[in-house]
Amino acid sequence: MAVRVAVQDVPPLSLAVLRFGQGGLLLVLLLLVTRGQLRIEWRDLPLLALLGAILFTVSPVTFNGSPRLIEASRGALILATIPLWSALLSRATRSERLVFRQVVGVLLSLAGVGLVLAADGLDWDGGLEGLHGDALMLVTALCGAAYGVLAQRAFARYNALTVITFAMVLGTLLLLPAALVEDLVGVIQRLDGKTVARLVFLGVFGGALASFLWTFALTRLTPPQVAVYINLNPLVAAVLGAALLAERLTIIFTVGFGAVLLGVLLVNWPGRTATAPTFQSC
Repeated sequence: MAVRVAVQDVPPLSLAVLRFGQGGLLLVLLLLVTRGQLRIEWRDLPLLALLGAILFTVSPVTFNGSPRLIEASRGALILATIPLWSALLSRATRSERLVFRQVVGVLLSLAGVGLVLAADGLDWDGGLEGLHGDALMLVTALCGAAYGVLAQRAFARYNALTVITFAMVLGTLLLLPAALVEDLVGVIQRLDGKTVARLVFLGVFGGALASFLWTFALTRLTPPQVAVYINLNPLVAAVLGAALLAERLTIIFTVGFGAVLLGVLLVNWPGRTATAPTFQSC
């Protein structure tokens, strides 16, 4: 929601640089304070740069650009496919093989999100502009899945904090030239107090904290097990809307919410499944 509001005042590239630039600085400071691992092997730099390019160069551009073309609920449904892409990529790289129970869980969580959003009404008649927005959000989903799978290689040598710090900083630097062409300097000069507050919120909580927690979870769970939790996002937003804005929750929402929770439970229920190896702690 904060991204959707901020993108009305700040162009997509500038928004990504301002958001993840401050997030990267916070993570660097955290590494310094905790005396974390700041030195990396040169041979690992391409992998960390690739992770940064996927999650903090390409993904922010597609994610920030999509809300201008399609409604939030439609984008949320496309993002809900991340667990499916994670499962397919994990299977393709032979890093993870889901059992039948987990496949059912992924599909059930996606169906739950679809049920909730369909009840609110989804407009798929956006023409070419809508298809463009769909394509951008699909790329965002693919980036999220690819990051989770590729990050497993980096965890063999570095902890979660080091991986996400280098990825965020490198990804933001790769995006900086394009943001400057987009008039990043002028955007900064025109910022007002409310927009700055939104950017700080996005940088601290939606940038540094959220990205670190996501990456840390990947050191303890497999990519599909982590990705399925993203399907709780639109449902939690609806619950907050009901609690803070007195919005009404329907029976259909309750059924969809239950389906998502059951899906998450099925994917992550302990059993005889391949699990992510234990890497270095944060």
